[in-house]
Amino acid sequence: MNLEQLRYIIEVSKSGSLTMAAQKSHITLSAISQSISLLEKELGVTLFTRSRGQSAMPTEEGKVVIEKAKEILVKINELKEEVDTYNNTLSGELRIATIPGRMHLLVDTVAGFKNDFPDVKIKISEQGPKEIIENILTDKIDMGLMVLNEEYLPKNSDLVYEMVLEGKMVVAVNSKSKLSREKSITPEMLMKETLVLYDDAIIQQFMDENIAKCNDVNILFVTNNVVAINNAIEKGLAVTLGLDFSFDKNPIYKRNIVTIDLETPENKLVSYGWVRPKNKPSSQIAKTFIKRLTLDI
Repeated sequence: MNLEQLRYIIEVSKSGSLTMAAQKSHITLSAISQSISLLEKELGVTLFTRSRGQSAMPTEEGKVVIEKAKEILVKINELKEEVDTYNNTLSGELRIATIPGRMHLLVDTVAGFKNDFPDVKIKISEQGPKEIIENILTDKIDMGLMVLNEEYLPKNSDLVYEMVLEGKMVVAVNSKSKLSREKSITPEMLMKETLVLYDDAIIQQFMDENIAKCNDVNILFVTNNVVAINNAIEKGLAVTLGLDFSFDKNPIYKRNIVTIDLETPENKLVSYGWVRPKNKPSSQIAKTFIKRLTLDI
């Protein structure tokens, strides 16, 4: 038994075809067929039921062996990556998705990570919560960073969540405005203000449950453009709402913008963290990145 044989049976189980598995493995059909036959002989079981056209379906025994083969290859990969971290030679790819408006939380971690591990290719994209979940389950991304709100987290045993930080909703105002002298702001006080809002489901939900109940709300615009929101506050045109960690360390929001606590019964702490597939152990790259992100935040 060797690692190539394990890779072959996994590839055949994915494609359901010896021919396709041979093509993806860049070997001949006869070579992959012979390799699997030798493994079956060594183990004393039939791994696949073969039919005309070189299609192949795992037997019950084959399914068990294939799952064990996957576990073995994962452990071997983890071992290699662990050794690479000691030598600062970690290499590979890390695909991350984050909900909009939180990208600034990753900048310092990514910069330090790339400096220490230049051979790791990092891809970061902004996606909505539902898209993040879907792409994790379909193996399009390795991990997602999002608000861990029960409404956005499916009850799915294939996912694992872990909190990185907690935050609460605050009001961001111009430091020269009258509101900046307040210790806290109530929904009634906001009714006298013009709002600009980030186009975010969490903010919209908070508005619906807390602010919109008062009366009509004066909203100047809703956008995903944080620069436009910043400019509106800078010029004294409006105030905005957001989770406090959306403003912390965010260079877009300049020094003359301050945040004030929002006084509402429903202003509960909101968790922000990462989600990953349960049945696919995190790579050493992902583990190292998460560890650094937690320390940086």
